[in-house]
This record gives sequence, C-alpha cells and structure tokens, in this order.
Amino acid sequence: MVKFSIPAVAVALGAGVSSTYAFAPVANTGARSAAASSAPLFMSSVAAPEQSPLAPLTVWGDRIPDIIESQNELKSRKMDFAPTIKSSDLGLASDDKEGQLAYVREHAMEIKQQMVDNGAVIFREFDLMKEQEGFVKFYEALGMKTCLDPLHSVSARPTVDGDKNSPVYEAVNKESRKNFFIGMHNEFVGTRAPRAAAFVCFKAAEEGGEFLIADGRQIFRDLKTDLVERLYNRNIRYSVMELPFFGWVDNFPEFVRPTAMGALKGLVSAAINAKVDFSVDMQWGEAGYDNTKMLQARAPSQPPILVHPVTGEPHWFCNVHSHSSKLRKDRESIYGAERFEDGASQINKSDMYYGDDGAISDEDLEHMDEVTMKNVQFVKMTEGDVVLLDNYKCMHGRNVFDGTRKHGVAWFEGWTGEEEMKAKAQQSKQAAMA
Repeated sequence: MVKFSIPAVAVALGAGVSSTYAFAPVANTGARSAAASSAPLFMSSVAAPEQSPLAPLTVWGDRIPDIIESQNELKSRKMDFAPTIKSSDLGLASDDKEGQLAYVREHAMEIKQQMVDNGAVIFREFDLMKEQEGFVKFYEALGMKTCLDPLHSVSARPTVDGDKNSPVYEAVNKESRKNFFIGMHNEFVGTRAPRAAAFVCFKAAEEGGEFLIADGRQIFRDLKTDLVERLYNRNIRYSVMELPFFGWVDNFPEFVRPTAMGALKGLVSAAINAKVDFSVDMQWGEAGYDNTKMLQARAPSQPPILVHPVTGEPHWFCNVHSHSSKLRKDRESIYGAERFEDGASQINKSDMYYGDDGAISDEDLEHMDEVTMKNVQFVKMTEGDVVLLDNYKCMHGRNVFDGTRKHGVAWFEGWTGEEEMKAKAQQSKQAAMA
C-alpha cells in the first residue's frame, strides 16, 4: 500500500507544480521491459551516491493468451512452498555465527534457487541475524542486491536504526497499528516492485504479530474460473490515497463550483504526480458520515496476474486483500476499528476496482478473501529468524499483536546469479517443449 506522510503531501501540494505530466504510467499488458535505458528520467530516479538504487520497475511479462488454460495447468501441478532451514539440522549450534555465515556463503545459489522455486525460505535458530549487523552480513553473503524502499519517494517508512540511508527498514511495528491486520500483498508501489525481500525478527511481540506468507500460485489456482477471467480481461486498479479536505468547496456558488473543482483537481493531480514516479488520476468523491467532498487518487490499470520473470509461471499479483475497503471493514468486526490517530492515517485509505473503474461485488471480494486466507501460513518468528521471499511469487502480511514488536525488512532489486537462473529455466522450458 502506498503510504503518504503529511509533510510529503504538504510539500507536493505547496510545490506550485504547473504541469499535469504523468511521470511513469504503467505499460500496457503486452510484453513489458524494465530496462532502465528505456525509462524516462524522473526526479526520484536521482539517488544519492551513498544510497541503494530505487526499487526496480515491475516486470509484468507477456500477456497470457489463455488465462483459464494456465489456471488449469497449475491445478494439475504439485507445488512446494516455503521450506525451513534450521541451524540444528545443519549440525550447527544456534550461537555458531561464523559457521552459519559460512553455510550461507557456500550454499548461496542453492538457497536463492529454493526461494525462486518455492516462493520463500524460512531460517530458524540463527543467532547470526539477531542483530542488524549480522542480518546485513547474512544477505550480503547470499549475494542479494539491496534497493530503496518502494515508498522512498514519499518517505513513509522509518529505518530500524534511524539512519535514513540504512537498507534495513521497520516492518510496521508501531503500537498505534497493533490491532491493524495487514492483509496479504506483494510489495508494489505504482510502477516499482522489489524482486525479493528478507524479513527479520529482532524482537518478537509478546502475543501475536505473526508474519504471514502465501503462495501466489496457489491463490491463482484456487480462485473461481469466471472471476479469474473477468479480472484478467478487465484488469484492476487501486485507489491509493484520499484527501478529505474539500468540504469548503460546497460553499461556492453553484455556477462557480464546477470550474473551481476542475482547477483544484488539476492542481492536486499535478502536485502529487510530481512527488511520485507513477501516474495518479484524481477523482472527486464523498467520504465520512457527512459526505464531505474528497479527492481520491487512483493508480493506473494493471493485470492481477503476471508471469514470473525467472520461472515463467503465472501467479496472483494483486493486493485486493490489503487494499479493499470492504475487506478491511470486515476485519474491524474481529480486531476492532482501525486506529486512525493522525492525519497521515486519514490520507492513507485505499480500495480496489476493475481497471475500467467498475466496482467489484462484495461476493467476489469475499471469495478472494476466503481463498487468500485458506493459503496463508502464519509464521511465528523469534529473535534471529528470517523469511527470505521472492516478492513476485510470495505475498506477505502481518497479524495483530500485543506488546513490543521489532521486525525489520531489506528490499532487493535482484541477486547475483539471477540471469543464470533465467537461462536455466528457459532451457528447461525448451527441452520440455521439444
């Protein structure tokens, strides 16, 4: 979910941007290229030398010619998901940090192949990763290449150690968000999605706070065929922000109101698009018990299912579980109301629609929720545990919690050996077709 801070929005709205140029529209759903040489240069593309690069552009893959046939093929396959590697199973003591680091370094390609093939790998009993320094050594030994948080342009996620250039970010540990169930999602903002991530536990919550993972292949497999076809043919789009600040527009004389609303929409659209590097479409709506006028920001249309950039497998890549307003409200009946305690929380309200802006029925949303939760694995992490995941194939979320929770995350633009994996997968595909 895109998170906008109040200062970021204030800066954007106060910037006096006069152009309505949309910075980085999502490409069509044919073959997509994420090559940097073909992308325009955005303000946010100029990272400071000491920083990691931006999260890479999303690679959607070719359009799937027969989405139902692809789903049926997946139903006939056995899929393994998220194997666990325990230090004790390797004959290593939990406090043998040097031995653990040596194992990771020596088996780096094997571990990364497991991540790609199975969506995620869970590490347990590794004291090496109990502190940030050891966690960094762990993913560096694997050959993972860090990138900036996808939310970098709106500065919405703090780092674990408070250093703004740190590659290890907080993983939603705020006390004010403890009763907020974070729905299943792939990390994705506008046109950018990290290829992989490593989530680490520095301190487990006293109660709850499990890290949640789900296999996007399994979700795609289990959805109703007619819904898959409808979603894929019409695409989806998210609303990523609401600005509930425009009730005063109703005070204008009726003959002035349309002109004023058009001018405001254009100004806000230009200002927000200057802050983020994806195209945002502002639409008027009403919110709250008093139907106050608000502007809703909608991201570009995109497919809900993509082709994996290494394996070529189709899988679910859709954040309806976290973005749907209806599903979040349903969860309030279980966990209590969302605690919107500051202005930023009021802004960060999301929803999901068809790509043509049509509403998705409650019945279909409930079905997607049921299928998603059926495939969710609750991972109770303890200090030093890490979940290394392929962000394209594995969705993630977080359970509600009580107590103090300190989890971190590092995002990766890729890893050493990724091109070799692609070549190997292509060779295997060609051999199977021969």
